[in-house]
Amino acid sequence: MKFTVDEFRAWKNKSVTLLGMSGVGKTHLSMLLRDHHWFHYSGDYRIGTRYLDEPIMDLIKQQAMQTPFLRDLLRRDWIQISNNIKVHDLGPVLSFVGKLGNPEAGGVPVDEFTRRQAQYRQAEIAAMHDVPVFIRKAHEIYGYNNFVNDVGGSLCELEEPSVIDLLVKHSLILYIRVTEKAEEEALISRAQSSPKPLYYRPEFLAQQLQEYLSLRGLEYAAQVDPDDFCSWVFPRLFHSRVPRYEAIAQPHGYTVTSHEVAAVRDEKDFLELLESAIARKTEEAGD
Repeated sequence: MKFTVDEFRAWKNKSVTLLGMSGVGKTHLSMLLRDHHWFHYSGDYRIGTRYLDEPIMDLIKQQAMQTPFLRDLLRRDWIQISNNIKVHDLGPVLSFVGKLGNPEAGGVPVDEFTRRQAQYRQAEIAAMHDVPVFIRKAHEIYGYNNFVNDVGGSLCELEEPSVIDLLVKHSLILYIRVTEKAEEEALISRAQSSPKPLYYRPEFLAQQLQEYLSLRGLEYAAQVDPDDFCSWVFPRLFHSRVPRYEAIAQPHGYTVTSHEVAAVRDEKDFLELLESAIARKTEEAGD
């Protein structure tokens, strides 16, 4: 959606999609707005509770069945296992995605990793197609006036135009850009110090894996140290995603910086930030 500042102020039921790399402040903003009566839609929470719930449970049970004590309890239906994902703790989804590499070091074999990556992609697409439904639910069932869509950092990797078209139709796209070198280095450093499972475009993964194997003198993905690969590839992933975010934000949305987002303390600050972004875009279009 596109607005003038006056049109945005008059927009009664605001719906905003936050776009950007993990760590730039999307969930921070969403949780803050939730305290100001915005409905917080977390794409990864929807993925974990709806579209990957059964695969996550299958993976957990598969691991539990390797322990004789738990295997006996499960077969007799004496225990139940549930997926206890939370909006602020997406551990089950991350555990399902896993890290590519040596199984003995906690990694996932390449064929299984590729399968899970494809499942995650389809789940994220489905979760984004649910956004209009949840905008309606937020208003009609839960009584929220405004809606914030907290998307995963991999949205720009999906290569599914229908997702962007749908989000543009039903929400204002706000891209949070990392502009300062120090902030970029800090974000990358945090990711490298605590490597997390990530989604990769198949072409990107294949290219980076071959480069990594060559650099480390390895022959097979099964020899890869999972954490080392995640740490090594993250800066490359970061820089590959930036132009993809820009390609969405430039024609369809508005851009703010992570520095500006860090200064937001309440709903008033957030709305003023959005108005500033709209005003900047309007001025740029008029030049």
